[in-house]
Amino acid sequence: MNWPLEAFLSFMAAGAFGIVFNTPRRTLISCGLVGMSGWLVYRSYFLLFDDSVQATFAGAFSVAIVAHVLAKRFKMPMIVFSIAGIIPLVPGSRAYNAMRNIVEEDFLEAISFAAEALMISGAIAMGLVFAEVLMQIYFKYQAKRIQRKIGMTQN
Repeated sequence: MNWPLEAFLSFMAAGAFGIVFNTPRRTLISCGLVGMSGWLVYRSYFLLFDDSVQATFAGAFSVAIVAHVLAKRFKMPMIVFSIAGIIPLVPGSRAYNAMRNIVEEDFLEAISFAAEALMISGAIAMGLVFAEVLMQIYFKYQAKRIQRKIGMTQN
């Protein structure tokens, strides 16, 4: 697959899930951009290091960072952008293949797919949480910096 097509498809997937989740119309393009950025980070990392779990962590981390920035810009909750943006990274095909292999009684292959789907799901959660922690630290630092600035101007 080529980069422009992947970018377009991930944009459309995230934007479509924004519609499904009833996000405000003015944020649909931003939701698509969040999903596209997460997918492109995922693909870049995957092509460099060939590890889907770490690539998913990097993609989810970037989704959360971009979602925080857009949440500040639009004065909306971060979840509006992160839920739609994380959709392209969800391991749906691996979970489907795990269930299909269980039905076909190929249990070793099913365990392999299920374990990978579980690790990728955990990587998504960890990426979102780590970005949240990083942003909270940044916001506390910014608040202290502003307080010091206000304190200096009052003296």
